[in-house]
Amino acid sequence: MIATAIILTGLGSYAMRAFFIFALARYSFPPIMLRALEYVAPTVMAALVISMMTSAEGKLIAGWAESLGLLLAATVAKFTGNHILSLLAGMGSFWAIRWIM
Repeated sequence: MIATAIILTGLGSYAMRAFFIFALARYSFPPIMLRALEYVAPTVMAALVISMMTSAEGKLIAGWAESLGLLLAATVAKFTGNHILSLLAGMGSFWAIRWIM
């Protein structure tokens, strides 16, 4: 029963994604939309970082590991412009610092 639910959910997810890919394949995005899409990854990253570093009341709860991980991720993002590499650097340093402390 659970395996059937997992398979049906996977197929439904694939069908929804494939529908939009195939339906919109012959259209091109306007240049202003492509420019706006460049800001999606940094915006999502900022939302994730802020939610991790603050409490539900809005108080700052970040420790040394979070702050140093954020600083390293920001530095890597600034110099490389690669979002995946900055995520790996930030999370890797965060986990390494948490393991040391």
